[in-house]
Amino acid sequence: MKRFILTSLLLINIPLISAAQMQYPKPEKGTVADDYFGTKVPDPYRWMEDVDSSKTKEWVEQENKLTFAYLDKIPFRNKIKKRIEEIWNYPKYSAPQKVGNYYLFHKNDGLQPQSVLYIQEGINGTPKVLIDPNTLSTDGTVALNGIAASNDNKLLCYWTSKSGSDWQDIYVLDIATGKKLDDHVQWNKFSGGSWYKDGFFYSRYEEPKGKNELTAANEFQKIYYHKIGTPQSEDILKYEDKKNPKRLQFMGVTEDERYLQLFINEAGEKGNLLSIMDTKNPDRGWIPIQATFGFETGIVESEGDKLFIQTNVGAPRNKIVVTDIADPSQKNWHDLIPQNKHVLESASLSGGKLICTYMQDASHHVYLFDLEGRKLNEIKLPAIGSVSGFSGKKSDKEVFYTFNSFTYPYTIYRYDMESNTSNLFRKTEVKFDPNDYESKQIFYTSKDGTRVPMFIVHKKGLKMDGNNPCYLYAYGGFNVSLTPSFSTLRLILLENGAVFAMPNLRGGGEYGEEWHDAGTKLHKQNVFDDFIAAADYLCTQKYTSHEKLALAGGSNGGLLVGAVMTERPDICKVALPAVGVMDMLRYHKFTIGAHWASDYGTSEDNKEMFEYLNRYSPLENVRSGVQYPATLVTTADHDDRVVPAHSFKFTATLQEIGGPSSTNPLLIRIETKAGHGSGKPTAKIIDEAADEYAFMFYNMGVTPKY
Repeated sequence: MKRFILTSLLLINIPLISAAQMQYPKPEKGTVADDYFGTKVPDPYRWMEDVDSSKTKEWVEQENKLTFAYLDKIPFRNKIKKRIEEIWNYPKYSAPQKVGNYYLFHKNDGLQPQSVLYIQEGINGTPKVLIDPNTLSTDGTVALNGIAASNDNKLLCYWTSKSGSDWQDIYVLDIATGKKLDDHVQWNKFSGGSWYKDGFFYSRYEEPKGKNELTAANEFQKIYYHKIGTPQSEDILKYEDKKNPKRLQFMGVTEDERYLQLFINEAGEKGNLLSIMDTKNPDRGWIPIQATFGFETGIVESEGDKLFIQTNVGAPRNKIVVTDIADPSQKNWHDLIPQNKHVLESASLSGGKLICTYMQDASHHVYLFDLEGRKLNEIKLPAIGSVSGFSGKKSDKEVFYTFNSFTYPYTIYRYDMESNTSNLFRKTEVKFDPNDYESKQIFYTSKDGTRVPMFIVHKKGLKMDGNNPCYLYAYGGFNVSLTPSFSTLRLILLENGAVFAMPNLRGGGEYGEEWHDAGTKLHKQNVFDDFIAAADYLCTQKYTSHEKLALAGGSNGGLLVGAVMTERPDICKVALPAVGVMDMLRYHKFTIGAHWASDYGTSEDNKEMFEYLNRYSPLENVRSGVQYPATLVTTADHDDRVVPAHSFKFTATLQEIGGPSSTNPLLIRIETKAGHGSGKPTAKIIDEAADEYAFMFYNMGVTPKY
């Protein structure tokens, strides 16, 4: 291996490929227009919603040909890819999960397409391969999405997906022998398997016969029970709702199998419904726990007749309540761990104690409570960062968790519940010296005076002269919280003197439901204002300049980038919207899109909601005569979460209307045999990252030198 020589970015006058020389494809324009409350909105590229049509495929081929011809001419693109491969090539582990006498964990040797599931007997046993998804396809595009062990620790159901699709197949194997059984469940979506007695519950849709399974709306989800050793055709329908086609339904089971839990989500509604069935008294039927939408409520665990519940009813930052199965209605809830000033993100029960993970200014703190609600102690984390895991059953006296931060690679710890001690279990050996970098959290002021936190990471001693490239990444939606995390890909930015910045915009969950609400529906502009204010802060404080700034985000974050680049095209030099929701007037008509209405509202709700969406929808707000930033849209042909038509129509419009006046490239990169992001094989991840970074540096006029 060649020795890597760390150097600063060279700011040189490299001859950029002229966008004026590009011949963008000129797709056919239709005459389709929709009438929204008396306003007609044209949609000339509606035909691109048929991703399987020969016309769409031809356009995709033309766009990829143009994009990769451009990327091929960037002189340092292959060097970036080679460097990513070099630093990515180290073993990566998950925290172990105890299953009876066995421990299961995932491992990737370095550059394997997919991580492999291993099993070992005892904590010091010899690992053996249990499931290797790399053998399930020739190109690494079949992913292992999840596992669930039966409560007697004998069987394991696991689910896989192809090419990044949300559709999943469920299989079963014998844990002790590794032998795969004949059981095979298809058309599962948005659920795994929940074990109960000699089978498991799962949620599925009907096979989309005669429809495009990657774009058709998902309706009438049903819950089935599969008994081990029987064909799927004999599975028992346990729950369906014939009146509400957009509802999502999932069946959970407590560890002791006493309680069945029915979770229901409705498109356009916040929160969930929750009912429970006591299998000791099944004649009582389904007992309501959360009977109305608007709040998020879930069972943490049970202890005999007691139910421990996490909820935001009357507590926008969440709390733990306890109730009795005799009458678990809300009037009989008793606060066990009341809401405090920080957000309770998650809770689990192990070793007779509740392990509660809180967010404090978007970083994690973990505390233990007894079952009477008394705080016992804090699990001290090694730095400001993020924690995940705490995998353990109710009786386990030890749990495992993973900690990481911006400059702290993923590290697995083993926690002893009785002695309150954490010991290093497995350290990540990545080629990275954290002492070379620094991370900090600042607070800046948004347009309406709201105080917004932002993490900033860069090399120590970096000169703040406004000339540093900066990668500004955010999400801002669906109650999703962005906490400090380690990214191997991000090292390419940091080691070359770039600044990484991550603000915690409204719409996320960093400060609870009120913070989330402030970035939804008719308040969505707050999210864009927060992002714009973050960009302006970084420039004002000389971390970077608008000419050296890149905006990045995926999915709802892709919408964020698209909305801001069309509202404020001068805000950045480079825009990297990934798998974004770009058509805010029609997003709810595809696959699972209707469920995003709780955050967005829909164009069909009322005139006010339509007009609000129309004002910021990226597709509807591309203007002529505007200099747009250098843009690389990314999507994938098997994305059945945010269908690629969003990116297709936005790019075609951007090239048609913005292309003639823009000296910056306006391109789209369309990955094949990939989806929204989950399950993407290593090689595709590296290729896409190398292309994005090369595009970014090149259009900023800077060259990373290796």
